[in-house]
Amino acid sequence: MLEEMEQMGETTRRNVIIAGATGAAAVVGVAGTTQVAQAATRKRSARSAQEPVVAHVEDHTSDTVTLMVGEREVVVHDRDLVVRLLDAAGGN
Repeated sequence: MLEEMEQMGETTRRNVIIAGATGAAAVVGVAGTTQVAQAATRKRSARSAQEPVVAHVEDHTSDTVTLMVGEREVVVHDRDLVVRLLDAAGGN
């Protein structure tokens, strides 16, 4: 996937980031007030990302989330995070 991202043109990469930011804003809008209040109480660490972040869950049954952070890719294995992202995104 990282190789594919490196081959993308700058315009395409920018569109992905914009789409991800728009999706993230929609997820926050969909999340319940309790979830938003809980998230607001967490403190960011000094090492947290300072760039746009896009989360990708390819398989809803897995524990894998691929994060696109700026121009790099980070793979996280965290089933709870997968469930929280899917719940926040809602369904049909």
